Amino acid sequence: MENEKSCIGPESELDSTDSSRRIFLKQSSLLTAVALAPGTAVKAAAMHMDEKIAVVFEKVPLKMEVNGKQLSLSVEPRSTLLDILREQLNLTGTKKGCDHGQCGACTVHVNGHRINSCLTLGVMMNGKKITTIEGLAHGDQLHPMQEAFIKHDGFQCGYCTPGQIMSAVACIREGHAGSEAEIREYMSGNICRCGAYPNIVNAIQEVKDGGQAV
Repeated sequence: MENEKSCIGPESELDSTDSSRRIFLKQSSLLTAVALAPGTAVKAAAMHMDEKIAVVFEKVPLKMEVNGKQLSLSVEPRSTLLDILREQLNLTGTKKGCDHGQCGACTVHVNGHRINSCLTLGVMMNGKKITTIEGLAHGDQLHPMQEAFIKHDGFQCGYCTPGQIMSAVACIREGHAGSEAEIREYMSGNICRCGAYPNIVNAIQEVKDGGQAV
């Protein structure tokens, strides 16, 4: 079973999200039409298309809260949340692994729910609250899950670890950490090539059984 990931916010946010999505779809359709048109048609329309094509790459405003900070950004409609976090905000703790939503290395929290940021357009995050691995700790005080991963050696190369930790926190919040089997099922969307799964499960169980706030 894939991780249950959702980023649905209050209804008041839906209008701006739908508007951004419609703009993106219209722009994408324009590019597709240009790509598929016969060569002669493209040449004939070239002088009229330059301005329209340029619109596809124009940046749009985006306001969201990231790790407790309110941000006003200007982003390309095609940019994913992952790319915005890494390239514009320099929050490189969120990793780009498969870039197809299959490995979970890019997992972040949106309004408290885990999502794959590589599959999420940035413009859909308008008005939402984003938490990345950098936002879990409080200053020098690590989050209980971070401490548990260190204690139980829940990582080796460490590349997947940020996504694993973000999913682990969500796993407990969602009420899916009742047993080892349940943890494995609801963490199955996060892949560890090093095979640290037993230690990851132990870390999650310790935090869950200790009743520590996540």
